[in-house]
Amino acid sequence: MNPIAKRFIRYAKLNTRSDAMSMTTPTTIGQVEFAHVLKKELEEIGLEEIFYDEENGFLTAVLKGNPEKTAIGFIAHLDTADFNAVNIQPQVHENYDGKDIVLNEEKNIVLRVSEFPNLADYRGETLITTNGETLLGADDKAGIAEIIEMILALQKEPAHARGDVWIAFGPDEEIGRGADLFKVEKFPVAFAYTVDSGRVGHFEYETFNAAEAVITIDGTSVHPGTAYGKMVNALKVAVYYDTLLPQEEVPEKTRGKEGFYLLTQLQGSIDFAELRYIIRDHDKEKFQERKHFLTALVEQVNQEFDRKRVNVTMTDQYYNMKEIIEKNPACVDFALNAMKNLGITPIVEAFRGGTDGSKISYKGLPTPNIFTGGENFHGQYEFISIEAMEKAKNVLVEIVHLVANDVQE
Repeated sequence: MNPIAKRFIRYAKLNTRSDAMSMTTPTTIGQVEFAHVLKKELEEIGLEEIFYDEENGFLTAVLKGNPEKTAIGFIAHLDTADFNAVNIQPQVHENYDGKDIVLNEEKNIVLRVSEFPNLADYRGETLITTNGETLLGADDKAGIAEIIEMILALQKEPAHARGDVWIAFGPDEEIGRGADLFKVEKFPVAFAYTVDSGRVGHFEYETFNAAEAVITIDGTSVHPGTAYGKMVNALKVAVYYDTLLPQEEVPEKTRGKEGFYLLTQLQGSIDFAELRYIIRDHDKEKFQERKHFLTALVEQVNQEFDRKRVNVTMTDQYYNMKEIIEKNPACVDFALNAMKNLGITPIVEAFRGGTDGSKISYKGLPTPNIFTGGENFHGQYEFISIEAMEKAKNVLVEIVHLVANDVQE
């Protein structure tokens, strides 16, 4: 089998799902074990300054080059998303015929072209899918495999012709925590790329601004037979609060650069309830307005009761990396030119999400996001083609070449 596919499948079988409820770093032992597997592999292929940082869960290493040339970095994450990751069994489909793929005959789980017309783009390629019961983990184990295969390719070339190439594999990207602890000062590069986007050609340097709001409601529970004028049902107040938000400004009714509010959790009882929202917008002013609006609704609802019953805690999660990247356009130009040189049409769009690069960019290291080649992330219908992974690896290699030969050196 193709080396990059063998590597990816080996990684994909490992359960590295992160856990938002855990307070450890990394949040799951599977990520720690994976990092140590990778550490051993990096030692075997001869990288230097290999270090697993127990404080933040990041594994870093460097392929040494010419110190007079620009050093750059590539970053991918160890964890997978909040979906079943137990007993992942990747399925290989050679010379895909463009038709529906039966992932699990017993449970009648089918990857249908009618639901996922993007499948038609992969006719004749070798696809790797799930067995229908788990995610695949191309997000982001494909990125890790592609970075390591890039290193192996670069090792066959003269080291003096390029600068140092640093790599980092970190935890808990899927729950938005990992990059908080990334130590930029230990990653001495001019700029970096997260290898964590989707289909071939995708490249992002504009992300959402993001925040989380936790709304708590203090109710009054009394026997329903004597509840008149006394009971305040916290669950009913929670539902009422949600109806006051713009009902069209939700993920399922927005696209492009339209922001939204998303109720991610509602739990409680008559005496206490809690709502959790995420707030997203590409525009910084609109982002601030959304936060203020949500907070103002809390005060509005409180006016309807005898005392303050509703409280809000607001936490910013990450910001639009565009503000940082636009001041450092070279990292964008190198990536787009690398794709064009290899006959790949760049797809540059505002990303309706965030990446580790969102946070790392605001730590002072410009870090846009480049494709892995995967599709349908975060679920049982996830897939990737071997050809797409090869293209991703080749783009990474070409970026290194372009930076090494930059006339501004």
